[in-house]
Amino acid sequence: MPKSLIRIVSSCIALAALAVAITAQAQVNLRLGHYVTETHPMGAAAKQFADKVAARTNGAVKVQIFPANALGNPDEVLEQTRNGVIDMALPTTGQLGKYDKAFAAVSLPFLYDNLDQARKAIDGPMQEWLSGLAANSGFMLLGAWEYGFRNMTNNVRPINSPDDVKGLKIRTPPEIEIESAMQALGANVQKINFSELYLALSQGVVDGEENPIATIISIKLQEVQKYLAMTRHVYQAIFPVINPKSWAKLSPEQQRIVKEEIAAAGASERAMLQAQEDEAIAKLEAAGMKVTRPNLAPFRAQMAPAYAKISAYAGEANVRKVQQYVEQARGK
Repeated sequence: MPKSLIRIVSSCIALAALAVAITAQAQVNLRLGHYVTETHPMGAAAKQFADKVAARTNGAVKVQIFPANALGNPDEVLEQTRNGVIDMALPTTGQLGKYDKAFAAVSLPFLYDNLDQARKAIDGPMQEWLSGLAANSGFMLLGAWEYGFRNMTNNVRPINSPDDVKGLKIRTPPEIEIESAMQALGANVQKINFSELYLALSQGVVDGEENPIATIISIKLQEVQKYLAMTRHVYQAIFPVINPKSWAKLSPEQQRIVKEEIAAAGASERAMLQAQEDEAIAKLEAAGMKVTRPNLAPFRAQMAPAYAKISAYAGEANVRKVQQYVEQARGK
């Protein structure tokens, strides 16, 4: 073989090896942890996000998803994200409130009239304010998804009025806005890890719990609960966050794609939640759950102690700020 041809072949091999090395070096792998099942709309949205990012970056950015508390409970996953152990998380305001108490004001009991108002408030200037709080806490906030309105289930009696809640042992997450709402209604609040909730209900450790409909059906609580009350006592958004150092690994174009696909997945997730709720309630009833739809005015009227606790925790100025954002959304 002529020496010139050998040199050409050698150069091609070297260039190919360099291209492989550059590609390997440029590829970014992101680990995303969350707490719901893969069949939950949030789980489906996370998969959509990962698939779209991989496709649009030609595999240069890959998002590996760890659902259903595979990497720890929600608080642990968020702390791992903050420390850079993993890259992304899908926390609620309750979990972010561990880092800045002002987040607790976003989920005041009975604050939002309906989904449309809640979404307008969350997607407006409030989100810019929350992004700053998240940045000060070591996170980059990428957008807003939805966990939804929380409702109560129990095994003792149907709930038609606040009096029906009194004395019930109700499991809540360790979040002041939810705990204080249940306490204001006279419930005996119990703290149990989400991963242990089904077993605790089946064994009668607690009488009931409260969660959005999508969560209730995704973990099959109809198998261990008799009554569902559509109390819609707290609305919770989900705020996808990423570690700033992980964000910095992405090129500007990749960052744009990630933000766009977070927004697209969030829109899909909200649509799925809304479309599936009536169907899910029908399935819960078909499985034997008794569903009540109480007048919420008497429940709302008992929230003064809850607002006092949340204001003391999150700051009165922050509570007023959130209320103003919601009022602005109500007028749109």
